[in-house]
Amino acid sequence: MDHALGRRRLLRTITVGAAVGLAGCSTSSPDAGGQSERATGEPTRTTDASTATTAETTAVDASPADVPDAVGLDTLATGLGAPLDVAFTPDGTRYVADQAGRILVHDADGLRDRPALDIRDAITTGGEKGLLGIEPHPAFAENGRLFVRYSAPSREGTPSSFSHTFVLSEFDVEDDRVDPDSERTLLEIPQPQSNHNAGDLAFGPDGFLYVAVGDGGAGGDQGRGHADDWYDAVGGGNGQDITENLLGSILRIDVDAGDEPYAIPDDNPLVGREGLDEQYAWGFRNPWRLSFDGTDLFVADVGQRDYEEVSLVERGGNYGWNVREGAHCFQASDCPTTTPDDVRGGERLVDPVIEYPHGGASVSGISVIGGAVYRGSALAGAEGVYVFGDFQVRGRLFAATPADEGLWPTTTVELVGDGSDRLRTLRSFGRDADGELYVVGTGSEGGALHRLVPA
Repeated sequence: MDHALGRRRLLRTITVGAAVGLAGCSTSSPDAGGQSERATGEPTRTTDASTATTAETTAVDASPADVPDAVGLDTLATGLGAPLDVAFTPDGTRYVADQAGRILVHDADGLRDRPALDIRDAITTGGEKGLLGIEPHPAFAENGRLFVRYSAPSREGTPSSFSHTFVLSEFDVEDDRVDPDSERTLLEIPQPQSNHNAGDLAFGPDGFLYVAVGDGGAGGDQGRGHADDWYDAVGGGNGQDITENLLGSILRIDVDAGDEPYAIPDDNPLVGREGLDEQYAWGFRNPWRLSFDGTDLFVADVGQRDYEEVSLVERGGNYGWNVREGAHCFQASDCPTTTPDDVRGGERLVDPVIEYPHGGASVSGISVIGGAVYRGSALAGAEGVYVFGDFQVRGRLFAATPADEGLWPTTTVELVGDGSDRLRTLRSFGRDADGELYVVGTGSEGGALHRLVPA
């Protein structure tokens, strides 16, 4: 599948998106459904009157004996504004994405005074918009290619009623300085609402770039810019649609396509079938953070109002939104576990491997922040454990131990010392070449970069 066809389909996406926007619910608020935009960069949830099933949560609270009860924070840099992502170059240099539009550099000598890149004049910020994700190319040491995800003011092809434009670009880096004039735009997606923008990027072991895209915003995957789908019990939406736009999906593209911005891998699941070929998996609400551990792809999807979830994502998987929120029916007393036979042959709606509620359990919160599997040596007993958290830290992170079936046993891990004060809101995790874990967030010292260390 060549890139030209992908671009033709993207142009079709823009055209259809305009029609959907005109046909959708009109509202003076950029976040329909009662969701207020926050100035914190939090991957927000809606607080409208919609309700999910009241079925008892199936989240698992467990405390495997070998998982650390607590960890400490080694604070590496402070005063970072609103840091949303951290990435690592082969020489161990850390790049930190500040939501306002700067990429900051931290190395063995500390935080550099001058940012590697400053594109504050080119992006739009506020709420969930801004500089959202960064990822060096696997051959960064040789080619210096850095991939950047940001929110831009509406560009050509984005309907006037939409909020902004999703942009994926690459830049050239030399001596840890990004050449702002080297920007090459790979992909633009019209964003109907200001929220649910996702933004994370990760290269898989196959060498392809995986891109997390939210459902387009508002609440319930409904309203302006949300397509019609096969499920009638809940109106919308983009999560269950694979033909009208690229929203509510994990994309997989080949960025080593010569003169083309990108190509479509031949084994992407929709190649030769109905649907947009960039899509690798779908049925997501706001897959804020993703990570690889070997060939395992972990995607944390922020919930609506009742459940947060993390899934092991596979090629062509449908992860249920907006039919299901986590492993539960959304806005319905009962719901299907597959699509109809005439919709992609009765496609299974895949349950998450980790789920937690918004209350009533020790593992609970409001917005999941996906982490990574620990592969370092500093935290005894944490090898192979998936470490993650919630936007509202409340003095703890979470740890999930793999299980052969069902939900993974999950426990809290206390932040000792003054960790709970230094990390009050969590934005992202990172894992370096040695398998050690880092977090970025805000606390008593403002925006900061921390490394997880023994308690």
